[in-house]
Amino acid sequence: MSTANTTDQFFEDKVLGHPAGLFVLFFTEMWERFSFYGMRALLVMFFTASLIDGGWEWPREHAMAIFGSYVGLVYLSTMLGGYFADKIIGFRWAVVLGASLMTLGHGSMALETPLFIYIGLGLLVFGNGFFKPNMTSIISEMYKDRPEKKDGAYTIFYMGVNAGAFFGILLCGYLGEKIGWSWGFGLAGIFMLLGTLQFWLAQNIFGHIGLKPVKEETLKKAATDTDKRVPFSMKQKLIIAISTALGLIWILNDPATKISGGQINAFAFLGENGNNIAIVTALVLFLGLLGYRLSQYSQITREKLIAVSFFAFLTIFFWGIFEQAPGSMTIFAKDYTNRLLEGSAGTIFKIIDALITIIPLAVISWVLIVLFKKTFAKYSLSNIVLAITFILLWIIGIWKIYDQYIEETTEVAASWFSTLNSLFIITMAPLFSRWWESKYNPSANAKYGIGMFLLAIGMACIAFGAMGIEPGAATASVSMIWLILAYFFHTMGELCISPVGLSYVSKLVPPRMIAFMFGVWYLAVAIGMKGAGKFGENIDKIANTEGISYFFWLLTIVSVSIGLLSILCQPLIKKLMHGVR
Repeated sequence: MSTANTTDQFFEDKVLGHPAGLFVLFFTEMWERFSFYGMRALLVMFFTASLIDGGWEWPREHAMAIFGSYVGLVYLSTMLGGYFADKIIGFRWAVVLGASLMTLGHGSMALETPLFIYIGLGLLVFGNGFFKPNMTSIISEMYKDRPEKKDGAYTIFYMGVNAGAFFGILLCGYLGEKIGWSWGFGLAGIFMLLGTLQFWLAQNIFGHIGLKPVKEETLKKAATDTDKRVPFSMKQKLIIAISTALGLIWILNDPATKISGGQINAFAFLGENGNNIAIVTALVLFLGLLGYRLSQYSQITREKLIAVSFFAFLTIFFWGIFEQAPGSMTIFAKDYTNRLLEGSAGTIFKIIDALITIIPLAVISWVLIVLFKKTFAKYSLSNIVLAITFILLWIIGIWKIYDQYIEETTEVAASWFSTLNSLFIITMAPLFSRWWESKYNPSANAKYGIGMFLLAIGMACIAFGAMGIEPGAATASVSMIWLILAYFFHTMGELCISPVGLSYVSKLVPPRMIAFMFGVWYLAVAIGMKGAGKFGENIDKIANTEGISYFFWLLTIVSVSIGLLSILCQPLIKKLMHGVR
């Protein structure tokens, strides 16, 4: 049977039961996540570090303000990148463009001057926007005729995501803290560049997938949708434009106003509370439009969309609290945690750290060798570039182990704790996957509730460990076990919520409206990310007056409250979902 017009052709050369092209994407995504999380682990520490240590010595409020805006814009930009890929340039060029912009962004940040740091952050925002949504789109197309293999494909891909995040935080974080910030930022850029090259040189492995979209195909998809159409009027488009403009100006203006001491303020004409007036106006306009449009659909569609909107609302709070990891939790690790280990404790840590560096490297290298056996003849240049990345990775990993070994006392890097999230995900994801496939699979509301309760337990661990810290204390020596427990519970909470949300969007939303509702979803994530920054901005104020433990207890209470809301609303949401599980 001919496979020319199906995706079965990709399964002719298989690696571990999947198309070789999946593993090209696996390694491309791995290096992108390496660069993103490696830089992210350093950002707040760089801004708040003393001038002697090469940082900018910013107040934590300023650092958290710009961090919140940065990660919020990263998710907002996915809507722009997705639109251009779908309508104009295709998935493949979007990935290459995004990766190239991120490479330039990391290179700019390595220069460490204010101008280039801001340029670098801007390039990283747009680069992520073009890259992030289109990698998964290529996988979806590749498995179009093999839907039964999709779950396994996304599981493998997700492992690449977390492997990249793990190595990025581990190595970029170590270099940045121990040698210099430029080394951490620059290493992220080097691996992003090499990852881009290996993708570009192997792109023919994807056949026609991801090339410039054909208009006829888009029209054909729309013709199969029988649900009531509700086109956007000019007035509605104007409302979207106004709310979007206000939101974007606000998210940039918020840190600019704080950092400049009020000298830069785009909303100064609105008075002292201009920032608040602008963002509230933007949200009211958007929510009003969303409510009106929901009222125009058929009852079943409307109720399913309301269910999606409810989960999007919960998602705001999850990410607002979970994303304390690179912000307030890293600050807690740096300033309030005892990271000096001596004697047998230091030796045990060195052994454990060496094992968690070498074992994942060995496993991923084995996957690389299996891929080479299938693809080297056709894509030798891509394979050579990929081999160079792993040679560099092994060199840096072994150097890190040796550098720690020769130190008399062991000081755990503050960024090291962030690696635990990826490590725990790789370990526990298969267990959660089996849970979701069993007869004990919880409902959507229960998953969100459990996830928020686990998030609360993690925050409570830090809050309990910090109870002995007096208000106003600049440093402390809390046992690191509390942070380790926090990351353990937070990772389990993430596994309950993060993979579930987008799944329900795809199940509940009519095909024609997927793009719009994904936009709503990513808007919710972006609000949550900016919310993380807003929460973190208050860490010093609360720590100076009530104590830092109080700050984490507040986050614990918010998490429990949202978890209870999810559980209590289960009967209503279940009815609105019309049998979708």
